[in-house]
Amino acid sequence: MKLVATACVLLVLLVHVVSSIPPGCPERCVCDDQHVVQCAEQDLRRFPTGLPLTTRQLILSNNRISELPAFELNYLSDLTYLDCSNNSLAHISPSTFGNLRKLAYLDLSFNSFCKIEEQTFSALESLVMLRLTDNRRLSEFHPRAFSHASALQVLDISRNNLSRLNVSSLVALAGLRALGLSGNPWLCACDAEELCLWMHTDTFKFQGSILTRVARLRTCNRNECN
Repeated sequence: MKLVATACVLLVLLVHVVSSIPPGCPERCVCDDQHVVQCAEQDLRRFPTGLPLTTRQLILSNNRISELPAFELNYLSDLTYLDCSNNSLAHISPSTFGNLRKLAYLDLSFNSFCKIEEQTFSALESLVMLRLTDNRRLSEFHPRAFSHASALQVLDISRNNLSRLNVSSLVALAGLRALGLSGNPWLCACDAEELCLWMHTDTFKFQGSILTRVARLRTCNRNECN
């Protein structure tokens, strides 16, 4: 009995010591007591390992990261802010953000995406702002890329290589208040006309926003859409 009691005491002490040790911080990153992890401009080529599970803001901008590993990223269930701008990312999928249900801000600008797949952002039920600008190879958005992202209010997809955009991608975003489309090589096609019509109908969604500098789409010949 004495051995059992001693073992229990040691176990309690061990748990206390472990719980008192501050969580680690990845190499070349800075972690603060506000659960912010700053890894910007560190010439990182891989997603940092050993991130505190309590991380709320993760800043990875201006590195050379080529992949966001879903297995590691989705452990960060308290994450609300993620800045991955100016990296070498070329692919994301629905599993990439599968468990980030508290994420409100996501910046994927200045990367190397070519295509955004179906339901890529579907798990991000708290996402309010998405910046996906300046991906010069990005030419395709799946119509259901934003499926279930009903909280989205600000969407900036300016300065990509988009020539068309299915308006159904946007119609489902009932909370959308600001949309950036400028700097894309839009084609005069049927879906461009539908986009213009939708924007004209819902102009109240864009009034007063700095992102409302929408590209001037050429007037489409209605005969082409018949």
